[in-house]
Parts: sequence; C-alpha cells; structure tokens
Amino acid sequence: MEAPSREKVVVIDPSPGAVAQRVADRFLSRVMARTRNGRIAHIALPGGSTGGTVLEAASRHPGIADVDWSLVHFWWGDERFVPHDDPERNARQSRAAFLDHIDVPAENVHEIAASDSGLTLDEAAAAYAAELARFGAKGEAWPSFAVCFLGVGTDGHVASLFPDRVEVTVTDAAALPVRDAPKPPAERITLTRPVINSAKRVWLVLTGADKASALGLALAGASYPTVPVAGAKGRKRTVFFVDEAAAAEVSEDLIDQNY
Repeated sequence: MEAPSREKVVVIDPSPGAVAQRVADRFLSRVMARTRNGRIAHIALPGGSTGGTVLEAASRHPGIADVDWSLVHFWWGDERFVPHDDPERNARQSRAAFLDHIDVPAENVHEIAASDSGLTLDEAAAAYAAELARFGAKGEAWPSFAVCFLGVGTDGHVASLFPDRVEVTVTDAAALPVRDAPKPPAERITLTRPVINSAKRVWLVLTGADKASALGLALAGASYPTVPVAGAKGRKRTVFFVDEAAAAEVSEDLIDQNY
C-alpha cells in the first residue's frame, strides 16, 4: 500500500517506450484497485505525443479486459480549441490510441467542446467547468481525480498553463479559456492548478534530453508561475516518470524505482 506523501519522486526507465509501458502498467493497476469494490475512478488524460504513447501502450495491455470501464470517467487536462475532427485535438488522439479500444460508456467520456460545436471559446470553458461541477466531490466544483496525467513542455508548461501567464495563478475557476498561447494552436481550454492539485496522484511524463531542464527546475522547487510544472502536486503522490535522457541530473535521493 502506498504511504501518504506529497513528496516528489522520480522513476527512471531507459527509453521513451519503456517509460510508456511502465506508466501503462501503473495506470491499469491503479484503475483496477480503485474500481475493485465498485468505486468510481475519475482520470484526467494528457494530450500530445506523450499522452498518445502512454495510451497506446495501455491499449495493448492484457489488463484492460479486467477493468469494469463503466466505473471509469475520462477527462482532459486541456484541449486545443479546434474542430472536432482536427488531428490536433487531444480527445481525438485519445480515442484513437485508447478509448476506442475499451468498453467505456459514451457518457463517461467528458470531452471539451470543439470550435465547431457552436460554442465560443469562453462558452466552451464555462461548459467544461459546469460538467466538472456535476461530478464534484465533497462540495468541490470538480471531481476527485484518482490520477491526473500530465505531459510537460520544454518550457515547463503543463496542461495549457504556460509560464508567466495569468492562467497559472488563477484559483477561483475550474477551467479557463486560453488565448494567444505561445504554442499553437493559439486558442485552448485548460484545467486550473487547484483542479490539478486536488488529484490524489499527479503523474508527469517526460522523455528526451530537451526535458532535463524542466525536470530539474521542477524538482528544485522553482517558482510555479515561471515554471508551471513545479507547482503540480498530487494530494497523495507526485511522480515523474522519465527516461534516462531526461534524468541526467536527477539527485539519487529522489529516485524511487519501486513505485
């Protein structure tokens, strides 16, 4: 059993593929443990190439047949505000990589509205916040995520919380519209830091030498408005799953290969 802890730990594997496989293994075992006695599991999925690699590994895992997916709800940490069939859309990528391979009820998949949904960017963010509130736990305006997956950018951004922007510091909303994002597409919708940090477990996945700086700053306790990944912390666990290239400068006392 995991001991309660807010400390950040690092798990290192030799390659991006090995990282994805480890995260997939942990994901399936965590979901099985959560749902074994009929409990609901809320999962926040990542986007981009990181999310796709992990979810593809999970789709090939033999354990997917042992999960009651009717008890699992899927959300996203952020979404690109593009048409629903745009290849850049996180939900489309997640469906192709994983969700289309499992027997999950349609109502358990909580997509953020697309740009061709008839909603404006602000309306789409408000609609996502309202959907989160429908599943709020213990008076919160959002569900308690069993796991919140996050990819990490080379600039240290997580979800669509980019360095030195106002969205990083907002604490009175669950979801926000993002305009003029420094990484295309320019319009996005993101969860806020309080929602991310209410998750029991925050799992951050970083691979490649170009992520070493962001990892080092996060572990060193950098200012989160400048390095958003430094402010991502789970209530129970905060785990960085990384490859050897990204972990070149990680201190030995932060490594926990047994997680």
